[in-house]
Order: sequence, then structure tokens, then C-alpha cells
Amino acid sequence: MHFDLTDLRLLLAIEAAGSLSKAAERFPIALSAASNRLRGFEQDTGIAVFTRSAAGMTPTPSGRFILERAARIVNEMEQLRDTVRELRGQRRTSVHLAGTTVAISTFLPAALGEFLADYPEVDLQLDERTSRDIVQAVRAGEIELGIFDGNVATGEMISLPFRSDRLVMLVPATHPLAARAAMKMRDAFEYAFVCLPPERPMQHFIEAWAIKSGRPLKVRVRAPGFDAIAQLVAQDAGIALLPEVAASRFARDLSVVIVALKDAWANRELRVCIADPGLLSPHAELLLSYLAHSR
Repeated sequence: MHFDLTDLRLLLAIEAAGSLSKAAERFPIALSAASNRLRGFEQDTGIAVFTRSAAGMTPTPSGRFILERAARIVNEMEQLRDTVRELRGQRRTSVHLAGTTVAISTFLPAALGEFLADYPEVDLQLDERTSRDIVQAVRAGEIELGIFDGNVATGEMISLPFRSDRLVMLVPATHPLAARAAMKMRDAFEYAFVCLPPERPMQHFIEAWAIKSGRPLKVRVRAPGFDAIAQLVAQDAGIALLPEVAASRFARDLSVVIVALKDAWANRELRVCIADPGLLSPHAELLLSYLAHSR
């Protein structure tokens, strides 16, 4: 048995209007054509979808069941059309992603650049948040995807590997710590630090662990980003904690030295989390694939 999508839409229009003539006007379709379509549907199925009266048309018990299924089918077809239009780039769409300071400042630009180049119709909203805030926002449906520290519990949410990184100490080449291959965080407490602003998620994480490790950091200056921090360290303004992937780049170009941290908390696995894969928009699902498989 074949069902025409136009017939299903007409049935839904009749239900909404309560009248065949009003439905035909809104559809729009000639009243005679609407009547023929309704009659043909009922004859083909052998089911009376509506009862006719002077007050209008109301669904029969069987008709209510058919109308419920018809609404689902029409809705799914509309979603399919939207998906095809999005994937063909015929309409703009947006994806909301949040990440930690480390993810946004190091690994994400390359993965996101490739994705945005392949899908120019996508506008990306990227937020920097703490790992706990990211997990909570994904769980609440505020954002579709999140890159977070894998040590944070996600409950029933799905998470996939993204990258592994560790925090290291960046010190001037002439600094007393420069000769050391590795150290504990507490070994650096007597020295002045160059840090990110305190509201930045990574800095909040570092200073919280410093307190747990013994005492607060001696913050001499705060800089807005990793590049500025590295420049200040190279000029002997202090020492700094940075992701190894960023510190390695600076160590090649500046008079600075990397010292490994022995603290377990300095080793971090970044993961991608989602609340429900079935609720992801088509482009969010594509972005998830880029994030999960790019290296």
C-alpha cells in the first residue's frame, strides 16, 4: 500500500482546521481535489479517518491513530529535508562546542580548521570553560559537544578519547631549575610565577592544585595567553606552567627550558563528551567524527 506525503499533510491540515474546506484554503488546494484525496485515502485503507457533521470533521478512533503516525512521518520527512539542505550547504547552521584552556589553545585549532574548511556553511560557537562546567553544560543540553579533562566523572554520558597532554614547567635557560630533568610542584614554590588571569579555567586548576600541594603560587605577573607567558619567562620575569605541546614550541624559539613535572595531576587525558548521540544535529555529528579521529 502506497501513502502519498501530500495526502498525509492534508489529513493533518483537516484535523487542525476541523473542516475540509478550511483545510483546502490553508493548504492551498482546490476543495474538489482535497475531497478526492481524502476519499481516495479512506477507500485505499478501508478506514474512515474522520466523521462528518454540521459542526465539522472530527477524527474517528482509528483516524486518531493514523493521524498520530502521519504526524511522525511528516515531521521525519521535514527533518530529513533539513538535514540534506544542511549537508549540501544550502542553509547556514551552527554548532556549539566548549573546551578547556588546554584544548582551545593547543589541539582544537587544527581539528576545527579542517572541519570548518570542509563545511563553510557552519558557524561555530566556541566557549572556554572548566571541565566540570563543560560536563554540566553538555548534560543540560546547553552545548552539544565538550572537550574536557578525562579525570572528571561524566556519569551516563558518552565520552571518546581526544588527546593526551601533560603540564610542564617552563623556566628561563639561566634559572636554577633549568638543570633539572623533572621536579615536583612543591619544588617551585619559592620562585615567582608568570600566570594566566585567575578566571581562566586552566589557571584556576593550577592554583587549586598548588594549594593542595603545599601553598599558593607567588604570582608576579599575569598574561593573557601562552605566547605572552613564554616571552616573559624568556626575559626572566618568572617561571610558568604550560601544556607540553605549547611549551615545546616555545623551547625551540626562545631561551627557555622545559622541566617535567612528577605530580600525577599534571598528566591529563582530554576527551570529547556528548549527552545523547541521537540528539546531535547533523553537523555536530560530523564534528564529533573529526574530533574523535583527527590526530
